Amino acid sequence: MQLTQHLRLCSSFRLFFGVAAALAAAAGPAAQAHAAAPVAASGKIVQSSIVLSGRSYQSYWYLPTAEPIGFIVVQHGFSRQCANLRDTTTRFMDQGFMALCINADMSGGNPALAEALGNAIVAGLVAPDGRPVPQPIVVSGHSAGGHFASRLGWTLAQSAPSRLKGSVMFDPVAADGSFTTNLQAISSGGKRAVLAVTANSGPCNSSNNAYPALRQVQADARANGRDDFVGVQLTSGSTHVDSEGKNTNLLGWIACFQGQPQVANSTRLRDLTSNWATDLVTGKRTATYYPGGSYLNGLVSTSVAKVIE
Repeated sequence: MQLTQHLRLCSSFRLFFGVAAALAAAAGPAAQAHAAAPVAASGKIVQSSIVLSGRSYQSYWYLPTAEPIGFIVVQHGFSRQCANLRDTTTRFMDQGFMALCINADMSGGNPALAEALGNAIVAGLVAPDGRPVPQPIVVSGHSAGGHFASRLGWTLAQSAPSRLKGSVMFDPVAADGSFTTNLQAISSGGKRAVLAVTANSGPCNSSNNAYPALRQVQADARANGRDDFVGVQLTSGSTHVDSEGKNTNLLGWIACFQGQPQVANSTRLRDLTSNWATDLVTGKRTATYYPGGSYLNGLVSTSVAKVIE
């Protein structure tokens, strides 16, 4: 995306979210506080501060009781907060992941912050409970947080390639042309999976503007004789904030003109992405969640999803 297009996109997003913010304020307080969230049976959510490039950020750690199978960064979208992804991130903790989300400005995907986080991870980031971040890493994010995740993955691919296992994203938005370069670095010609669950085209996903990058990664993998599956699009009443589910608010769904997220779509997104991420760090392939498998085939055959091609 050229600079002028990117600026126009950001301006549109600010307009959409600005109007919706006023409506949300009038309707009542948004669901933004982790403090009110129940502790999951699989672990606990801990609010902490993290210092990156000399600046302190509010962060939320999802700390499984058992030894974690891997580490996943789950980044919120533009004009959103970590609380909006609470249930989705908890699902990753339920799968055994230690997870991290940082409340931060996601304008343009905030690549500088992504690089700073990547450097901190490689330098030996430690969770609030004293445990070091696990070696296997998956990068993940929603909307502009998907671009953030792509840059984090790019950073890790340069400095800790053996630790990076791949990416799972929720309706990502490409802030600029570097999104393609970032995903190609993560994929490395199909050696690592780059996977996404996307929604129907709309203003908040910039008319599915992540697709060219996903298709490039798909083509690279295919050219190298590797698995070219890059994910699915939810098609039956899907919205840009399906990953937020009941953690969304008026700001989250009015701005996108797609209605409220359906419970079924939020469940499908979490089923797919959490199991894909688990496969990435364990080196397994749970066939039911991939083309030809019963779960994914069931979604496609009932016309609630389609494989991204």
